This record gives sequence, structure tokens and C-alpha cells, in this order.
Amino acid sequence: MFHVKNHKQLNIFDPWGHLGPKRRKLLAQSWSGLFQEKILTEMPVETLRSHYHEWNGRPTKELYSMMGLMVLQQMHDFTDDQAVEQFCFNIQWHYALNITNASDAASYISHKSLWTMRDFMSTDETYNEIFDNALQTLAKLFKADLSKQRMDSVHVKSNMRNLGRIGLFARTIKKFLVNLKRQYRSLFDQLDDSLTRRYLGKKEGSLFAMVKPSESSRTLDQLAEDVFILTQHFGSKTSIHDMSSFKLLVRLFKEQCIVADDTTGSAEPKAVARPNKDVPSDSLQNPSDPDAGYSSHKGQGYQVQVVENYTEGDDKQLSLITHVAVESADRHDAGSLLPALAKLKQREMAPEQILADSLYGSDSNCEQAQKEHDVTVIAPAMPGNQKKMHLADFTINDQGWITSCPQGSAPIRVKKISTGFSASFTPSVCSKCPLFKQCPVCKGKKAYYIRYKHKDIRLAHRRRIESTASFKDKYRFRAGVEATMSEFDRRTGVKHLRVRGMKAVCFAAVMKAIGVNIFRASRHRKWQIDPLIPQCGAFLTVLAVCCLIKEQFKRRLQKHIAFYINFQPNRLNRLKMAF
Repeated sequence: MFHVKNHKQLNIFDPWGHLGPKRRKLLAQSWSGLFQEKILTEMPVETLRSHYHEWNGRPTKELYSMMGLMVLQQMHDFTDDQAVEQFCFNIQWHYALNITNASDAASYISHKSLWTMRDFMSTDETYNEIFDNALQTLAKLFKADLSKQRMDSVHVKSNMRNLGRIGLFARTIKKFLVNLKRQYRSLFDQLDDSLTRRYLGKKEGSLFAMVKPSESSRTLDQLAEDVFILTQHFGSKTSIHDMSSFKLLVRLFKEQCIVADDTTGSAEPKAVARPNKDVPSDSLQNPSDPDAGYSSHKGQGYQVQVVENYTEGDDKQLSLITHVAVESADRHDAGSLLPALAKLKQREMAPEQILADSLYGSDSNCEQAQKEHDVTVIAPAMPGNQKKMHLADFTINDQGWITSCPQGSAPIRVKKISTGFSASFTPSVCSKCPLFKQCPVCKGKKAYYIRYKHKDIRLAHRRRIESTASFKDKYRFRAGVEATMSEFDRRTGVKHLRVRGMKAVCFAAVMKAIGVNIFRASRHRKWQIDPLIPQCGAFLTVLAVCCLIKEQFKRRLQKHIAFYINFQPNRLNRLKMAF
């Protein structure tokens, strides 16, 4: 039965009065106070109504607190056992979830209830609505400036083992044979005993972990042949086609194997493993996590696209994560910018300018972002060939015509062609030029030519702007997103998740992003209450380190700190007590 509590209703008596004024103040000023006041009441509990009967059955756990529990578990990176323990005994969690009743009905949760709620929310993708509601609430509460944002990605490793190609083949075949033996024993008994013992035997299965490098190619071909035999043998049986393990086996064969031409004259085709370079990056990485991809730069797993707002200058504003999207690790960053801007525009949070690195700043992305979303993308152009000069080294007028080369020579003629422009230079000048090997001009029949498109002109214009001081002053704020990635991992553990599969990874990543926003909003609210507290804390830390290094700096630094805090006696006494 659907059960919720009205958390906006006021209490006649303070349920937290027994804590005392000091502890009560600490709770109200911490993240738990912000969560209870602003986040908990915005939980979309109505999306869960379809999973429960309106009046029949036993009442559910209070659903506001259950949804809040899902957020708190991910933002603190707790296991299920730790989350259940904190829900039962932690006063700070009780305050955040507004659990005022000490009975087991309100303050206890079983692992089964935890798993069921997580499954409902991940299947219905309720986490996206929680993220939107929390973001809208915090942005409105703290009047966050969303006109300037920045974007980057972080690699995420799911809870799967890194497998080489031999291990991948052996694990996928074993997974299929185990499921076949459980569900269709009669079909399993029809297989050759040597094949089944090779993968299901205790000693035989470990042989694939001890393959010599010189024998790896031959072992891969043997594994590919076994996969081919299994797919051909069960390919005509419709009852096997619906097995997820058989689908993985068929996928493995398509991505990793080819049917080679038999030179021995045998009528039966023979399968061999593909060369490593021919295996696609979106291929199967582990049968336990078929959604994971491969990045040659960062490895197996997923990547999370993160967008956050920022401010320039000394005006300290709240920085919030405004967009989170989970992708397979094989996806290129260039394809993530426009969908992110589209979702931000849908939420009415689209920025005026966005900072990103060169992987996002392709020419097509910059043009479409300006035309479709009215967003200026500030990103350096791809460097290209470092040994060659670019069109940016030439002098180009407003019409796109080259007026002089890097050495100051004017072209003979510049004309428009179907693909763009063509400029021709005198052969006697270009052949004797000391920079000819680095120059992009090519030798023709009558002259030396350089042909370029409108896209090349735009890239040349961008490269010239990149060398200016104004661009560097704007683009230096992009480095701040690295601190967000560090906090994202350090506070919530997003880089190493305990789950696998796209559905579970999306749930965990988005919930952890909500937690980062809550932590940041809590710190910002403390700074608004007393802006001097965090600064004095930093000065006290530096002071303590310096005094450990050299005792004679103690008095001098005490005078500076006392002057900094306006000679307030109570803070000066605390400063002296720190020594």
C-alpha cells in the first residue's frame, strides 16, 4: 500500500529538541539540514505509485525517506550494509530524512526493501527527475549564475574484471555452457565431452590463464573455432536464441572472429580470431557487463559527461553540476556536446558560453551550438600536424582570400572553386623558400597551390584568437572542472563503482552528482552565514605547518592573523590555543 508522509506540515513540538541547542544548530547548518528543508520535499514519490496498490496490502516504508536513502547512500559511497546501518542508527541521517519516530516501522529497513526500491528507481529512471528537481531548487535558492558553464568527462570503471581476449572467449563460452546445462540438459549432453570439459572442468579451465605469449595466437584460433561450433550447432534451435548468454556468444563471434578460407581442401569452414587492430572499440569487454566499452586512452568501462556552471572574478557564486550523462567508454567526446546543450535548453538552463577542451570543440560543434542553441563554445582547435604550418600562419582578408604567405610573398591569383578557395604562388619564390618543407602549398604544373575551404578559414581564425591574451584569460577557467572531477571521485567514489551494467551505472552516477551538489550547496550556505570561517581555517592550517618548520615565525604570523581577523579577542584566543 502506498504510504507517504507530509514533510511540509509543521510540528506542534520540536521532535529534535532533545538534542540540545548546540547539536541542533550543527545539524541545521550541515548538509542534513539543507537536505531536509529543500531536497526531501521535492522527491518525486508519485512516480512510484504505479508499483503499489492504493489501499490493499501492507503499507510501504515512508517513500520520501526511501528515496532520500537512495541519494544518501550514493553521495557517501556506502555499501548496502553500511547504508542500512546508517539508516537505523545515524541521527544525522534521521534528521536529513525527517525520521522523527524511533520505532522499527520508521527507523529500520531491510536489505530486500533497499534492493526493491533501487530496482524501481533505476528501471523507471526516476533518478533523472530527482536530479532535475534538486538542481532547480538549489539554483533558485542560491541564485546560481548559469550563463557560463564548462564541460568535461570522467572515466568510470564498473565492477567487472579486466579480461584479455583469451579470458573473454573462455569466460563467455563457460557462461553459455553453464546456462545451457541448467536449462536444457538434454541439448547439453549432445555436445562433445572434450569441449565441455575444456571450459567446465576445474583444472582444464585454469589452463587459459597460463598461455604463453608465443602460443596466444594458436589458442585464440582454437577458442574461435569452439565459438563457431557452438553458434552453428545451436543456430537452428529457436529455444536457445532467447538465452542472453547465447546472444553474447553470437556477438562475440561477430566482433572477434572471421570465417577464413580453408586451404586444406576440407568442405567444412574454419573460424579464426581477428587481428587485434580489427576488433572494434564497442566490442564485448566482459560477459558480466555487456554494456561496457573500450577506450584506447583510459581502458574498459564507461564515461560520464559532466557540465557545471562557474563564475569569473572575485564574486563567489555557487557552482553546481547541471548535466550528467553516462556513455560507453568507446564513445567520442565530440558527440556529447550538442545533446548536453539540448537537455540544458530543455530545462531552461542553457548557458551563453561553454568551456571545453579541443575534443569537444570541433568546427561542426561550434557552428551548430551557435546556430541551434545560441551558445558560444570556447575551445581550442585541434592542433593537427605539428610539423606543418597551418592556414592561420597566412594573412587572410575579410573575404577569405589569402593576401600573403608567412614569408610575406603575395599570391599570383586567388579564386573561388567548388570546394572553397585556391591560391597560387610564384614557383621561383616557393622553390627557394626556407620554409617550403613546413608550408602546406603543393607543387602544380604552372604554380604552387594551396586549396582551402570555409571550414579551414574558421579554424585559422580560431587559432589566431587562441594566441591572444583575452582568450587565455577566458579559457583558464576551464581547468576548474578538474577539481570537480576530483571531488566527484573523492567524495562519492564515482570512478570505481560497485555495480555493472548501463542501468545501474546511470543510477549511481546521477545520484552521486546530486550528492556533490548538496555538499557544495551546504558549504556555500556556511560561507554565506560567516564568510570568515573557511578563510581563517585555511590560515590556521598554514600557520601550524609553518610553526612546525620554524619556531621563530610563530609570533610574526600570529600578529598577521590577528590583524586579518580584525583583532577579535575570541578568535585570537582560539588561534593561540591551536599552538
